[in-house]
Amino acid sequence: MISVPAFLLRRLYVKGSLKNTANGFAFQLQNSLGSGYAKEMLPLTLNGQEIPLETASFSLDGQVTPFSEVNEEKPFTLPMNKSILIEVKGKTLEPKPHKVGMAFVVSGLGKLSFDVTDTPA
Repeated sequence: MISVPAFLLRRLYVKGSLKNTANGFAFQLQNSLGSGYAKEMLPLTLNGQEIPLETASFSLDGQVTPFSEVNEEKPFTLPMNKSILIEVKGKTLEPKPHKVGMAFVVSGLGKLSFDVTDTPA
């Protein structure tokens, strides 16, 4: 099975996009690697701690999809050159560096994962 290195996947993350929201925190991804989709989302991690899957969602073109609803019929889509907003409800961040990890399952590639460190704006 082909593997995609984490250093390439980190390029999806929009540097400086980590921010607190009214309901939690959010960050952006922008795909410049190639169109793709995930058939399963795995829990995000924050500073090494797993975040419950049901508290995370992604927004694409105004359509919000909870991570827990991602499947082969309703994939996590990563279109080329489009911004995707990842939101987590129920947790705000202190103004210091945080390590956010993301993992998902892609058909033909298996589990892909990466992490980034950023400070909320």
